[in-house]
Amino acid sequence: MGLLGGLSVATDLGTRAPLEESLKRAFVATRLARALGCDDAVVRDVLYTALLQHLGCTAHSHENAGAWGDDITATRLAFLTDFSQPMDVWRTWVSGLAETTEASRARVLSKTVIAGRRMNTDGPTATCEVARDASRQLGLPASVQDGLFHALAMWNGKGMPAVAGQAIPLCARVMQVASVAVMFALHAGDDVAVAQVRRRAGTYVDPELAEAFLSQSREFLGGLEDIDAYQCVLDAEPDPVRLVDDVELEAVARTFGNLVDLKSPWLHGHSTGVADLAAAAALGMGLDEQVQTVRIAGYLHDLGRVGVSSRIWDKPRLNQTELDQARLHPYHSERILSRIPHLSEVTRLAGQHHERCDGSGYHRGLGAAQLTMPSRVLAAADAYRRLVEGRPHRPPLSEVRAAERLQEDARAGRLDGEAVAGVLRATGFSRGVRRSLPSGLTPRQVEVLRLVSIGLSNRDIARRLTISPRTAEHHVQDIYTKIGAASRAGAALFAMEHGLIDKFG
Repeated sequence: MGLLGGLSVATDLGTRAPLEESLKRAFVATRLARALGCDDAVVRDVLYTALLQHLGCTAHSHENAGAWGDDITATRLAFLTDFSQPMDVWRTWVSGLAETTEASRARVLSKTVIAGRRMNTDGPTATCEVARDASRQLGLPASVQDGLFHALAMWNGKGMPAVAGQAIPLCARVMQVASVAVMFALHAGDDVAVAQVRRRAGTYVDPELAEAFLSQSREFLGGLEDIDAYQCVLDAEPDPVRLVDDVELEAVARTFGNLVDLKSPWLHGHSTGVADLAAAAALGMGLDEQVQTVRIAGYLHDLGRVGVSSRIWDKPRLNQTELDQARLHPYHSERILSRIPHLSEVTRLAGQHHERCDGSGYHRGLGAAQLTMPSRVLAAADAYRRLVEGRPHRPPLSEVRAAERLQEDARAGRLDGEAVAGVLRATGFSRGVRRSLPSGLTPRQVEVLRLVSIGLSNRDIARRLTISPRTAEHHVQDIYTKIGAASRAGAALFAMEHGLIDKFG
């Protein structure tokens, strides 16, 4: 719980919520569950479901950024808006987006009307699917996976998935009441929170659970601003407390890295690629005791990207303001990880992955004297992977050219020469290994899956592979059936989980 509690701050950043909203939501949800007389098993499910409500927040970031200009603001406003009330849609959603994106209200309203149906299906489908699959990868029980899959369901059946009433798992229904209450309490105060729970009872949330909350709202929300939310959630977890060993720690870190990489198709597989390369380099350089730390830091080094709009990660050219925002992501990574006491070394490495030996890096402008060898290895591995993966402003480089670029940086004093040599030796560690393909996929279907993951349409895939659109559609449908996905984000998460995204050269 301590690990997931700390990492939950990433989902706060990714939804523009106040930091610790997820922790406070989990605390209030467990208070409500206990007041309802739920046993420890249900309380535990409620705790994890509430804590990780926004686990799938990056699933539709790329598409939301394209549609609204700022995926993070759009996500926040969607939760604050009661879409069953036209005046609230105008006052909260339309006006909020217009102010953020500097578009006219009329234009935002028109786009909302045109894109409304798709917004109400594609985004929630991807979000729920990714939250369910990621919670499975985190090793959480099926009951929590099911609760997270139903996080966007509505009591009246108009949410996603389209189930209603008590068909929604209890842990999800308790979480939903706590979510509305805590979100509005932190946004506008307890009185507004109470009014919003009452207003959404019977449409968004279970009316009986809403009434149970309203009958003791002061007790449930009391002191919310002043509590140590992290400690309160640790204390709220029923015994036996779930502990995470070293193997599970790596799995949790990898899962969160993959979720971050969903922010943009350009990033798919980046965190895992950096982690595996940096760890292999550290091992080859004799840094045996640091290998796991370097690997975990590799998985988590870009965690702070969730706090920056996908529009920036997808954009070919950035102005100075946008560049400044992008360069804040190591700070955000450090800020999130600093809340997990036993990951202090991982925190330091993640915060330094863009620092350079000559002091030209960011976010602190550190020099060689402040950078340990593991930090230098992670920086070199990250630099190499970014070169071979490509970015919106430049195509991917060949392995040879990427190696030359790293060596140039080493000669110029930006990267450490020993770290660069170690990384370049490590790039060949996994070559030539033939792997079996998961879920019965064929090599051709893996090729199609990679193209689906980056958002290509069936027509685009057909053109890229020189096949007919009908054949491409058949491949996509068969792939979705085999891997149990229903969205591009779900397909991308599957591909990253199984190491099917290879961006070398």
